[in-house]
Amino acid sequence: MAAAAALPRGLRAAPAGLGARGRPEPVEGSESLFVVLGAGFTALSHPPLYVKLLIQVGHEPLPPAIGRNVLGRKVLYLPGFFTYARHIVEVDGKMGLFRGLAPRIISSTLSTVTRGTVKKVFPVEDMEHVSNKDDVKTSLRKVVKETSHEMLMQCISRVISHPLHVISMRCMVQFVGREVKYSGVFSSIGRIFKEEGILGFFVGLVPHILGDVVFLWCCNILAHFINTYAVDDNFSQASVIRSYTKFVMGIAVSMLTYPFLLVGDLMAVNNCGLRAGLPPYSPVFTSWVQCWRHLSAQGQLFRGSSLLFRRVSAAARFPID
Repeated sequence: MAAAAALPRGLRAAPAGLGARGRPEPVEGSESLFVVLGAGFTALSHPPLYVKLLIQVGHEPLPPAIGRNVLGRKVLYLPGFFTYARHIVEVDGKMGLFRGLAPRIISSTLSTVTRGTVKKVFPVEDMEHVSNKDDVKTSLRKVVKETSHEMLMQCISRVISHPLHVISMRCMVQFVGREVKYSGVFSSIGRIFKEEGILGFFVGLVPHILGDVVFLWCCNILAHFINTYAVDDNFSQASVIRSYTKFVMGIAVSMLTYPFLLVGDLMAVNNCGLRAGLPPYSPVFTSWVQCWRHLSAQGQLFRGSSLLFRRVSAAARFPID
């Protein structure tokens, strides 16, 4: 869910041609190309996402080290992405960095195909696009209409792809307890259905959808008002600035919506029989709201948002293996 608190699931917003969270928008006749490109991007971005997920669940196998902040004061820093990734390689080898990649690629493919299908059912050509010549009321109406269209595509694609997202998350967090409970896509589907029923495939879905909706509306509305009131039409580079306003707003808004991503990912692995979803790593939550309140009380709503300069906070309580 990605920029987007260090390394998100792809950039959460981009210039024209990119959809929610920075994924390329399928164009009629080119779905196959976007599927291939999406799979390649998913594979390249998998190691950072893998490390981020392990940090999100509170797995800190390496002790913090003493460093200095910008003021020269000594502070404790937890290992960054490269140190953490090196540890994974030492334990599982280089291929270990790609644990859980297969279901994630399938999830990404389902999302891309679904978005393309929705665009065919509700053609983008039927949507009115904002013009600099529009008055404020007319342009705002168009932004609301286009954002509603984006929200529809994002929500449907999220629902369709979420079961594979859950499987991918659970495959990755098995690193914590060295389990092999989820070893393949089809066997994982059977296990989840047997143990948790159909609802087991949709744990963590609500916070993810809420994060998507809040992100889309905040990003698009803020970009609209900035382009309308802050960018002067007389400026020679006004059109260039307007084309990137949504991208910049996406980076800023993604920081605010990161807690939804964190809570959704934690709920996907909570109480599923894996060590990473049980105490001491995590209490057993009955709802995503309870998970949110727990993280908020611990000052951990942005845990995993940074993969580089990870300063140990006073409120942090991590199980150090």
